[in-house]
Amino acid sequence: MNLQTSRIALEICVDTPDGLAAAIAAGADRVELCSGLDLGGLSPSPGLIRLASASPVPVYAMIRPRAGDFVFGAGDKAAMLAEIAAVREAGLAGVVLGASRPDLSLDEPMLAELRAAAHGLGSTLHRAFDLVPDMRAALEAAVRLGFERILTSGGALDAPSGAERLQELQGQAAGRISIMPGSGVRPDNVADLVRRTGVREVHASARRKVSSDLRLVRFGFASAQAAMTDIETIRALHDALAACHVDKQSNG
Repeated sequence: MNLQTSRIALEICVDTPDGLAAAIAAGADRVELCSGLDLGGLSPSPGLIRLASASPVPVYAMIRPRAGDFVFGAGDKAAMLAEIAAVREAGLAGVVLGASRPDLSLDEPMLAELRAAAHGLGSTLHRAFDLVPDMRAALEAAVRLGFERILTSGGALDAPSGAERLQELQGQAAGRISIMPGSGVRPDNVADLVRRTGVREVHASARRKVSSDLRLVRFGFASAQAAMTDIETIRALHDALAACHVDKQSNG
């Protein structure tokens, strides 16, 4: 079996310069660049975007101008269009998009406009997908809109819990779009997740909890639940996926 076709890709999401450096050093195949990972990921700052422009691996920037739901108004859309333009100007590889209607189905007209603005850039549909009332219909919409991949936990709180649905989505996708599990993906479960679902790429934050200075927390300058990208966790994920590759080769 060919190495390139059998390899499972690892995407790491980061929200700091140190996290970006750790992801690159530990062997991530792609980086999702954010701010505010404690809120599920928001658009990164201009400075972090510019820093990531020198990355030797592809970087996709989250385009999400605020926390909360994904039902975006005119102001939100204007901000997202400006953020896409900044990503293009910086020379990053792609963007991570999502938008919902009030009933939580995908907002196809807005996504089509955002995709048009990102023409020539790679594109991932983010976990707004996990809220849709009909995942099969949403997958077909994502294909029509031209997304490369869907980041999803299968509608569950974490990807291992949603493995059965992820397997169904992988079958429906039939090579037309990539299904990329994310949320709760760890070194001790990633091999089983890949085996159960048949996916070819996975997404993880690879973060570990760190102690916060209580004075900073009291002033509102830091979160009591602080976490940081952990280079050893990324390396462990990388090694676990490399072992998956070896298993697939030996069975191929």
